[in-house]
Amino acid sequence: MANMSALSLLASIGVLSLLCQWLAWRIKIPAILPLLICGLLVGPGFHILNPDQLFGDLLFPVVSLAVAIILFEGSLTLEFKQIQGHGAMVRNLVSIGVVVTFVIIGLATYLLMGTDWRISALFGALVVVTGPTVIVPMLRSVKPSAKIANILRWEGIIIDPIGALLAVVVYEFIISSRDTALLNTLQAFGTTLFIGFGFGWAAAKILTEALTRSWLPHYLQNPATLTFMLGVYAMSNFIEHESGLLTVTVMGMVMANSRKLDIDGILEFKESLSVLLISALFILLAARLDLSTFLELGLPMIALLVVIIFIARPASVWLSATGLDLNWKEKLLISWIAPRGIVAAAVSALFAIKLGDLGWQHASILIPMVFMVIITTVVLQSLSAKYLAMGLGLQEPPAQGFLIFGANDTARAIAKMLTEQDIKVRMADTNWENLRLARMEGLPVYFGNPASEHATNHVDLTGIGRLLVLSPYKQLNPVVSMHFLDWFGSGKVFGLGGENEARASHQLSESYNQTLGLFAEGITYSKLASLRAKKALVKKTNISESFSFENYKEQYGQRSLPLFAIDEQGYCHVFHESEKITPKAGWTVIALISPEPVPAKDTNNKPQGEPSFI
Repeated sequence: MANMSALSLLASIGVLSLLCQWLAWRIKIPAILPLLICGLLVGPGFHILNPDQLFGDLLFPVVSLAVAIILFEGSLTLEFKQIQGHGAMVRNLVSIGVVVTFVIIGLATYLLMGTDWRISALFGALVVVTGPTVIVPMLRSVKPSAKIANILRWEGIIIDPIGALLAVVVYEFIISSRDTALLNTLQAFGTTLFIGFGFGWAAAKILTEALTRSWLPHYLQNPATLTFMLGVYAMSNFIEHESGLLTVTVMGMVMANSRKLDIDGILEFKESLSVLLISALFILLAARLDLSTFLELGLPMIALLVVIIFIARPASVWLSATGLDLNWKEKLLISWIAPRGIVAAAVSALFAIKLGDLGWQHASILIPMVFMVIITTVVLQSLSAKYLAMGLGLQEPPAQGFLIFGANDTARAIAKMLTEQDIKVRMADTNWENLRLARMEGLPVYFGNPASEHATNHVDLTGIGRLLVLSPYKQLNPVVSMHFLDWFGSGKVFGLGGENEARASHQLSESYNQTLGLFAEGITYSKLASLRAKKALVKKTNISESFSFENYKEQYGQRSLPLFAIDEQGYCHVFHESEKITPKAGWTVIALISPEPVPAKDTNNKPQGEPSFI
């Protein structure tokens, strides 16, 4: 293995990145853990990968460009209206909480680790960030209450770019303070801020105009955005040394808050790029670690970890929650869940390399310190948060709600009835008109592909553990079904049947076919739409000792298409061709019932027999 060629090593990094992501998905843990372990094994463990030897003088430029992409794409997710749009607690955590955490950790680092106050401040800025890449998998495992999950999810999404901006500003100040004269330091720092904010704003406006005025063909827009951003990063560094990271961060924030720019396409492009780029970068960074440096941190680092976990985080949460309707149990759980992620690791590695080259003492200590915080918070909180939530009584009950893909007329009628029975639903569709009508009926909605990374990070699925595919989108239905088959598990994804397709190239996989057969054999989207067009209504009927399910079928006959049955414990069973459900006394049946046919009259004005329903 030691004689592997550079080509083989580069290819291996990509393969290992993918395997780590797959393993994380499979066992439902943050991907950062298998990536870290993999990097340590191939690097200091078995000495298979030496990034400095593999990349040589290119290592620093490669890491710099990768971090620039991470910061730019992270800042694209920060819409300022989100800060106000997700509750006072989220707003306070990403403002008051950030300041409190930054000050406490920075001061503790200076006192405990003995580092320069500027390096201590930089470390404090680096570890204020949690991030959705570690929070979302943890929430899926912990299953806290909807209130807690919503706070933690949106804190992670919003604080990611805010924390990165704070770290970049602190770093720029350190770079500017190379001259011991305070006036020169302030002048250099001011110049960097002016270039970063001014050039970033101007670049964002130029790119926004190019995208909104269709100066580029659609297929070039995402590659052009990436290339333009990298060019801006390099140009900013050329104009003012080390101002590039601030420039691209500001550029992304300006674009994210542009009213006339739809950045969904750019964010979707991020899905494929970020998985490979961030994963490979994290393996490279972990492979450069020297395990002995962790031991050298010693007891002061343990004391610092105690401050970070048991003082800084609780202080920021309690102060942020002042005057809000959070009880002590909710504050305690929020205080415990604050894992650090990839942004802290990537940015700290870049800053350490740059500061080390500039002769800053103790700069190299940033990397093992940040990695220690990541390892400790992710492992400790992943293992314990679920039991803490359970002990505090803040764990969500077993999820039986439905994510409904498709917000057409039939789907809206079904969602409304389920909501009336206190069963949680959320509708997703790529058709805005359908979602507009659903919102008018008071139904929670998501506009877009529910299988996208954006949906994974932004859609609140607390209390939702099943999927109903009720859309007419033949190409997208299998994608969504297979995504949530992995997410929710077997027997939790239900889709309508489709037309039989003879051609092998158009036939569907066996695993997907097993999800079909929703409601009854042969029921398709077209048949449901036809029934609704004929004034069929979604109605509920109570089953009792005096009115059994057999009586129900005799009364309605083929006019009734049973959809769901809610038992005495309130659990909602889904009618499916592969599962026979027999509602009992005390159950409620929800069905699509067609109106009674108008009796036809013969020439003697006598009613004829009732026609069949299907």
